[in-house]
Amino acid sequence: MVSIGVIVGLAIAIFAITVISRGIIVVRQAEVVIVERLGKYYKTLDSGIHIIVPIFDKIRPIHWRYNKADYRGNTVVIQRQENRIDMRETVYDFPRQNVITSDNVSININALLYFQVTDPYKAVYEIGNLPEAIEKLTQTSLRNVIGELTLDFTLTSRDTINAKLRDILDDATDKWGVKVNRVELQEILPPEEIRTAMEKEMRAERDKRAKILQADGEREYQIRVADGEKTAKITRADGEAQAKLLVAEAERKSIELIAEAVKGSGTDPAQYLVALKYVAAFQEVTKQGDKTVVVPYESSALLGSVKTLANIFKE
Repeated sequence: MVSIGVIVGLAIAIFAITVISRGIIVVRQAEVVIVERLGKYYKTLDSGIHIIVPIFDKIRPIHWRYNKADYRGNTVVIQRQENRIDMRETVYDFPRQNVITSDNVSININALLYFQVTDPYKAVYEIGNLPEAIEKLTQTSLRNVIGELTLDFTLTSRDTINAKLRDILDDATDKWGVKVNRVELQEILPPEEIRTAMEKEMRAERDKRAKILQADGEREYQIRVADGEKTAKITRADGEAQAKLLVAEAERKSIELIAEAVKGSGTDPAQYLVALKYVAAFQEVTKQGDKTVVVPYESSALLGSVKTLANIFKE
């Protein structure tokens, strides 16, 4: 038979092992544990290995919130008590809620909240249920902020709303040992009839911009065409003027040469040039098929001058 001493020894050993195993706590990185002794706050355990006295010491749990997807893909919020406090940044995805703008438009909004526990003592002892308190505070603050804004401002000023909400929530949760890093509004859904009207307005605005761009393009095209025609006319006019100058210069030199050639013969060089123009005109007339040409009497003298000058140049 086993003696009473052996039984007592085994019982003591088992008790000691149990106490030691329960008294050794391993805290992971970025986590802390709140320890109470005889029902009163004792100390905060950081990451590492720690030993407590199970009979007198007890870990104080904290409420925590998790998002989990069900088999349908819907997000399910789970709240439970945890013995460890996560010191990392945490994100809460709050369900969609109905809020009313200052111009009495009911819209649905859901938001993301990024926060971090900075003081574990306050997070445990200053608020009974931290996740629920943050959620209710966020919902109330969101209603108050949106209630002061019009629908148009709400839809176009998310950054401003996010910053204002962050400041309000960060200030309110400071006494809970929480730092709110940022707030993000995900979706802002007006009623169906307003969304339809907004879509029509956007389509009309796009059509208006397209017509304006088309009109600007046509106007620019007409301006460029007009500029091109203007430049072409100026170029043609400059060319014609230059050609006339060249012709005049050529005739001037011709007269000088003729005058030099007929010097002393008594023949007028100008009459010679006029006679040449007569001859050219006669040739143009005969090209048109008219074989009969009436020559004025005074033209015979001019033609005689042509013949005289031709003889002079031959000499």
